[in-house]
Amino acid sequence: MKKLSTLLIILSCTALMACNNGQKINGHTTKTAYKSVKMLKNRLLPENRIEFEVAFWTIRDANKDDSQFLDSVDGKKPEEIIALGKEIYQQRKDSGVKEYSQYSSWEEMITKFGRERIDQDNRKGSKKEDARDKANDVLYKL
Repeated sequence: MKKLSTLLIILSCTALMACNNGQKINGHTTKTAYKSVKMLKNRLLPENRIEFEVAFWTIRDANKDDSQFLDSVDGKKPEEIIALGKEIYQQRKDSGVKEYSQYSSWEEMITKFGRERIDQDNRKGSKKEDARDKANDVLYKL
């Protein structure tokens, strides 16, 4: 009985430690990194999603080598990714990169991307519904 309770405690601790990594990027491979970013993005508040996405892709753009990129994002939380993205933005802006010098701050860039995303969503929603699409719906009566 004592062995069983010890085993149960060890398994519980292992499961809790595995759950703790749910808010971090798994950077073992690019595939797992992209999957964990997608999962983390969906868990974030809507107002933080664009900033997280922009920061992540800024880091990716700055690190062309896969192993260097994975080392820089592995085990990081969304807040850490955003902070690293801001650092890279500032470095690039200071060095005179044209794409970044057009913005006065990180926040201005994020606001612009947010407006673009809203415009894209509005354009998607304004499409008229095609009758052929409606005819292809499959509804089952239970």
